Amino acid sequence: MVREHIGKIPERRAESHKGDYGKVLVVAGSVGMTGAAYLCSQGALKAGSGLITCAVPESLNTIMEIKLTEVMTLPLEETATRSLGLEAKAKIMDFSDKCDVVALGPGIGRDTETGELVRELLREIEKPIVLDADGINALEGGLDPLRERKARTVITPHPGEMARLMGKDVGSIQSNREDMAKGLAEVAGVVVCLKGHRTVVANPLGMTFVNETGNSGMATGGVGDVLTGMIASFIGQGIDDYSSAVLGVHLHGLAGDIAAEKKGPFSMVASDVLDFLPEAFSKAGI
Repeated sequence: MVREHIGKIPERRAESHKGDYGKVLVVAGSVGMTGAAYLCSQGALKAGSGLITCAVPESLNTIMEIKLTEVMTLPLEETATRSLGLEAKAKIMDFSDKCDVVALGPGIGRDTETGELVRELLREIEKPIVLDADGINALEGGLDPLRERKARTVITPHPGEMARLMGKDVGSIQSNREDMAKGLAEVAGVVVCLKGHRTVVANPLGMTFVNETGNSGMATGGVGDVLTGMIASFIGQGIDDYSSAVLGVHLHGLAGDIAAEKKGPFSMVASDVLDFLPEAFSKAGI
Protein backbone atom coordinates (compact mmCIF):
# COMPACT_ATOMS: atom_id res chain seq x y z
CA MET A 1 0.00 0.00 0.00
CA VAL A 2 2.89 2.36 0.70
CA ARG A 3 4.26 1.86 -2.81
CA GLU A 4 1.32 3.61 -4.45
CA HIS A 5 1.97 6.68 -2.31
CA ILE A 6 5.72 6.62 -2.97
CA GLY A 7 4.90 6.81 -6.65
CA LYS A 8 3.43 10.26 -6.08
CA ILE A 9 6.74 11.81 -5.04
CA PRO A 10 7.78 14.07 -7.94
CA GLU A 11 10.88 13.27 -9.91
CA ARG A 12 13.83 15.58 -9.25
CA ARG A 13 14.38 17.03 -12.70
CA ALA A 14 17.87 18.11 -13.74
CA GLU A 15 16.71 21.55 -14.89
CA SER A 16 14.69 22.32 -11.74
CA HIS A 17 15.33 24.99 -9.11
CA LYS A 18 14.53 25.44 -5.40
CA GLY A 19 11.13 26.98 -6.07
CA ASP A 20 9.95 23.80 -7.80
CA TYR A 21 9.88 21.70 -4.62
CA GLY A 22 7.61 23.63 -2.36
CA LYS A 23 7.74 26.68 -0.14
CA VAL A 24 7.03 25.81 3.49
CA LEU A 25 6.21 28.22 6.30
CA VAL A 26 6.84 26.81 9.78
CA VAL A 27 5.03 28.78 12.50
CA ALA A 28 6.52 27.49 15.71
CA GLY A 29 8.53 28.00 18.86
CA SER A 30 8.37 29.82 22.19
CA VAL A 31 10.85 30.42 24.98
CA GLY A 32 12.27 27.06 26.04
CA MET A 33 10.98 25.29 22.93
CA THR A 34 13.12 26.55 20.06
CA GLY A 35 14.14 22.94 19.43
CA ALA A 36 10.66 22.10 18.16
CA ALA A 37 10.83 24.88 15.58
CA TYR A 38 14.29 23.72 14.52
CA LEU A 39 13.37 20.05 14.18
CA CYS A 40 10.19 20.77 12.23
CA SER A 41 12.07 23.02 9.82
CA GLN A 42 14.82 20.45 9.34
CA GLY A 43 12.23 17.73 8.77
CA ALA A 44 10.79 19.76 5.90
CA LEU A 45 14.27 20.40 4.52
CA LYS A 46 15.37 16.76 4.69
CA ALA A 47 12.13 15.60 3.05
CA GLY A 48 12.92 17.57 -0.08
CA SER A 49 11.45 21.07 0.21
CA GLY A 50 13.25 23.78 -1.70
CA LEU A 51 12.51 26.77 0.53
CA ILE A 52 11.60 26.82 4.22
CA THR A 53 10.96 29.84 6.43
CA CYS A 54 10.67 29.46 10.19
CA ALA A 55 8.46 32.11 11.85
CA VAL A 56 9.26 32.57 15.55
CA PRO A 57 8.82 35.12 18.37
CA GLU A 58 11.16 38.02 17.65
CA SER A 59 13.20 37.64 20.85
CA LEU A 60 14.11 34.10 19.75
CA ASN A 61 15.08 34.98 16.19
CA THR A 62 18.82 35.32 16.84
CA ILE A 63 18.85 31.84 18.38
CA MET A 64 17.08 30.40 15.35
CA GLU A 65 19.40 32.15 12.91
CA ILE A 66 22.28 30.39 14.62
CA LYS A 67 20.54 26.99 14.72
CA LEU A 68 19.17 27.11 11.17
CA THR A 69 21.72 27.48 8.40
CA GLU A 70 19.71 26.44 5.34
CA VAL A 71 16.35 27.73 6.60
CA MET A 72 15.24 31.36 6.57
CA THR A 73 13.65 32.98 9.63
CA LEU A 74 10.79 35.42 10.13
CA PRO A 75 10.78 37.28 13.49
CA LEU A 76 7.27 38.07 14.74
CA GLU A 77 5.49 40.02 17.46
CA GLU A 78 5.30 38.14 20.73
CA THR A 79 3.44 37.92 24.03
CA ALA A 80 4.82 38.76 27.47
CA THR A 81 5.63 35.05 27.84
CA ARG A 82 7.69 35.15 24.62
CA SER A 83 5.33 33.11 22.51
CA LEU A 84 3.66 34.24 19.28
CA GLY A 85 1.19 37.09 19.79
CA LEU A 86 -1.98 38.15 18.00
CA GLU A 87 -0.15 41.09 16.44
CA ALA A 88 1.86 38.55 14.43
CA LYS A 89 -1.24 37.51 12.51
CA ALA A 90 -0.97 40.04 9.68
CA LYS A 91 2.64 39.09 8.86
CA ILE A 92 1.84 35.37 9.01
CA MET A 93 -1.15 35.82 6.71
CA ASP A 94 0.88 37.86 4.25
CA PHE A 95 3.79 35.44 4.21
CA SER A 96 1.57 32.37 3.93
CA ASP A 97 0.17 33.74 0.67
CA LYS A 98 3.64 33.25 -0.82
CA CYS A 99 3.96 29.66 0.41
CA ASP A 100 2.50 26.30 -0.57
CA VAL A 101 1.86 24.93 2.93
CA VAL A 102 2.04 25.96 6.59
CA ALA A 103 3.27 23.81 9.50
CA LEU A 104 1.62 25.28 12.59
CA GLY A 105 2.10 24.50 16.25
CA PRO A 106 5.41 22.84 17.21
CA GLY A 107 6.63 24.36 20.46
CA ILE A 108 4.32 27.40 20.35
CA GLY A 109 3.24 26.97 23.97
CA ARG A 110 -0.14 27.36 25.65
CA ASP A 111 -0.39 31.09 26.21
CA THR A 112 -4.03 32.15 25.89
CA GLU A 113 -3.23 34.78 23.27
CA THR A 114 -1.20 32.30 21.23
CA GLY A 115 -4.12 29.89 21.28
CA GLU A 116 -6.40 32.61 19.93
CA LEU A 117 -3.86 33.31 17.19
CA VAL A 118 -3.87 29.64 16.18
CA ARG A 119 -7.66 29.55 15.91
CA GLU A 120 -7.76 32.71 13.80
CA LEU A 121 -5.02 31.43 11.49
CA LEU A 122 -6.88 28.17 10.97
CA ARG A 123 -10.00 30.06 9.96
CA GLU A 124 -8.27 32.53 7.64
CA ILE A 125 -5.20 30.90 6.04
CA GLU A 126 -6.26 29.54 2.66
CA LYS A 127 -3.26 27.27 2.17
CA PRO A 128 -2.92 23.67 3.43
CA ILE A 129 -1.97 23.44 7.11
CA VAL A 130 -0.29 20.68 9.09
CA LEU A 131 -1.33 21.27 12.70
CA ASP A 132 0.69 19.80 15.57
CA ALA A 133 1.34 19.92 19.31
CA ASP A 134 0.05 23.04 21.11
CA GLY A 135 -1.59 24.07 17.87
CA ILE A 136 -3.91 21.11 18.45
CA ASN A 137 -4.26 21.91 22.15
CA ALA A 138 -5.54 25.36 21.18
CA LEU A 139 -8.67 23.60 19.85
CA GLU A 140 -9.51 21.83 23.10
CA GLY A 141 -13.27 21.90 23.49
CA GLY A 142 -14.15 22.96 19.94
CA LEU A 143 -13.54 21.65 16.41
CA ASP A 144 -15.16 24.58 14.59
CA PRO A 145 -11.85 26.14 13.42
CA LEU A 146 -11.11 22.84 11.64
CA ARG A 147 -14.60 22.38 10.21
CA GLU A 148 -14.66 25.93 8.89
CA ARG A 149 -11.41 25.63 6.94
CA LYS A 150 -11.66 25.89 3.18
CA ALA A 151 -8.20 24.43 2.54
CA ARG A 152 -6.78 20.98 3.26
CA THR A 153 -5.69 20.17 6.81
CA VAL A 154 -3.65 17.44 8.49
CA ILE A 155 -3.53 17.14 12.27
CA THR A 156 -0.85 15.07 14.01
CA PRO A 157 -1.90 14.44 17.63
CA HIS A 158 -0.30 12.07 20.10
CA PRO A 159 -2.84 10.15 22.24
CA GLY A 160 -2.94 12.82 24.97
CA GLU A 161 -3.64 15.61 22.49
CA MET A 162 -6.23 13.42 20.76
CA ALA A 163 -7.95 12.78 24.09
CA ARG A 164 -8.11 16.50 24.94
CA LEU A 165 -9.38 17.35 21.48
CA MET A 166 -12.18 14.76 21.64
CA GLY A 167 -13.03 15.19 25.32
CA LYS A 168 -12.11 11.57 26.13
CA ASP A 169 -9.55 9.78 28.28
CA VAL A 170 -6.31 8.46 26.84
CA GLY A 171 -7.29 4.85 27.58
CA SER A 172 -10.34 5.05 25.34
CA ILE A 173 -8.22 6.53 22.53
CA GLN A 174 -5.56 3.84 22.82
CA SER A 175 -7.99 0.95 23.02
CA ASN A 176 -9.65 1.90 19.74
CA ARG A 177 -7.05 3.87 17.81
CA GLU A 178 -8.16 3.19 14.25
CA ASP A 179 -11.85 3.93 14.84
CA MET A 180 -11.04 7.05 16.88
CA ALA A 181 -8.82 8.44 14.11
CA LYS A 182 -11.36 7.58 11.44
CA GLY A 183 -14.22 9.14 13.40
CA LEU A 184 -12.40 12.41 14.04
CA ALA A 185 -11.32 12.65 10.40
CA GLU A 186 -14.93 12.31 9.25
CA VAL A 187 -16.37 14.74 11.84
CA ALA A 188 -13.70 17.44 11.44
CA GLY A 189 -13.09 17.03 7.70
CA VAL A 190 -9.33 16.64 8.09
CA VAL A 191 -6.64 13.99 7.72
CA VAL A 192 -5.79 12.63 11.16
CA CYS A 193 -2.36 11.20 11.92
CA LEU A 194 -2.70 9.59 15.39
CA LYS A 195 0.88 9.07 16.50
CA GLY A 196 2.25 6.27 18.64
CA HIS A 197 2.95 2.56 18.24
CA ARG A 198 1.45 1.71 14.84
CA THR A 199 0.58 5.29 13.90
CA VAL A 200 -2.86 5.53 12.27
CA VAL A 201 -3.59 7.81 9.30
CA ALA A 202 -7.26 8.41 8.41
CA ASN A 203 -9.01 10.71 5.97
CA PRO A 204 -12.59 12.05 5.82
CA LEU A 205 -13.55 9.51 3.14
CA GLY A 206 -12.95 6.59 5.51
CA MET A 207 -9.54 5.50 4.21
CA THR A 208 -7.11 4.35 6.89
CA PHE A 209 -3.46 3.31 7.01
CA VAL A 210 -1.74 1.66 9.97
CA ASN A 211 2.01 2.19 9.89
CA GLU A 212 4.38 -0.69 10.55
CA THR A 213 7.70 1.13 10.81
CA GLY A 214 9.12 2.75 13.94
CA ASN A 215 10.33 1.59 17.34
CA SER A 216 10.56 2.46 21.04
CA GLY A 217 13.71 4.51 20.52
CA MET A 218 11.51 7.13 18.87
CA ALA A 219 9.75 7.80 22.19
CA THR A 220 11.84 10.90 22.79
CA GLY A 221 11.22 14.64 22.59
CA GLY A 222 11.19 16.26 19.17
CA VAL A 223 10.53 13.18 17.03
CA GLY A 224 6.98 14.31 16.30
CA ASP A 225 8.21 17.74 15.23
CA VAL A 226 10.33 16.10 12.55
CA LEU A 227 7.25 14.26 11.28
CA THR A 228 5.22 17.47 11.04
CA GLY A 229 7.91 19.04 8.88
CA MET A 230 8.06 15.98 6.64
CA ILE A 231 4.32 15.87 6.03
CA ALA A 232 4.27 19.60 5.27
CA SER A 233 7.17 19.11 2.87
CA PHE A 234 5.35 16.44 0.87
CA ILE A 235 2.20 18.55 0.65
CA GLY A 236 4.31 21.47 -0.55
CA GLN A 237 5.75 19.25 -3.27
CA GLY A 238 2.24 18.71 -4.64
CA ILE A 239 1.30 15.40 -3.04
CA ASP A 240 -2.24 15.04 -1.68
CA ASP A 241 -2.63 15.38 2.07
CA TYR A 242 -3.51 11.74 2.84
CA SER A 243 -0.60 10.38 0.79
CA SER A 244 1.70 12.96 2.36
CA ALA A 245 0.76 11.73 5.84
CA VAL A 246 1.19 8.07 4.85
CA LEU A 247 4.58 8.78 3.29
CA GLY A 248 5.60 10.89 6.25
CA VAL A 249 4.86 8.31 8.93
CA HIS A 250 6.33 5.43 6.91
CA LEU A 251 9.63 7.14 6.05
CA HIS A 252 9.87 8.76 9.50
CA GLY A 253 9.53 5.35 11.15
CA LEU A 254 11.91 3.76 8.67
CA ALA A 255 14.57 6.36 9.50
CA GLY A 256 13.96 5.60 13.16
CA ASP A 257 14.41 1.88 12.54
CA ILE A 258 17.73 2.49 10.80
CA ALA A 259 18.83 4.72 13.68
CA ALA A 260 17.84 2.06 16.24
CA GLU A 261 19.78 -0.59 14.35
CA LYS A 262 22.93 1.52 14.22
CA LYS A 263 22.74 3.32 17.58
CA GLY A 264 20.41 1.25 19.71
CA PRO A 265 17.02 2.50 20.98
CA PHE A 266 18.27 3.78 24.35
CA SER A 267 20.52 6.51 22.98
CA MET A 268 18.39 7.69 20.07
CA VAL A 269 17.38 11.36 19.80
CA ALA A 270 15.17 13.19 17.33
CA SER A 271 18.08 14.45 15.27
CA ASP A 272 19.05 10.83 14.59
CA VAL A 273 15.79 10.47 12.64
CA LEU A 274 16.82 13.49 10.59
CA ASP A 275 20.30 12.09 10.03
CA PHE A 276 19.00 8.76 8.72
CA LEU A 277 16.26 10.14 6.49
CA PRO A 278 18.49 10.00 3.39
CA GLU A 279 19.09 6.29 4.01
CA ALA A 280 15.37 5.75 4.61
CA PHE A 281 14.53 7.39 1.25
CA SER A 282 17.09 5.16 -0.45
CA LYS A 283 15.82 2.00 1.26
CA ALA A 284 12.26 2.87 0.22
CA GLY A 285 13.43 3.21 -3.38
CA ILE A 286 13.01 6.96 -3.65
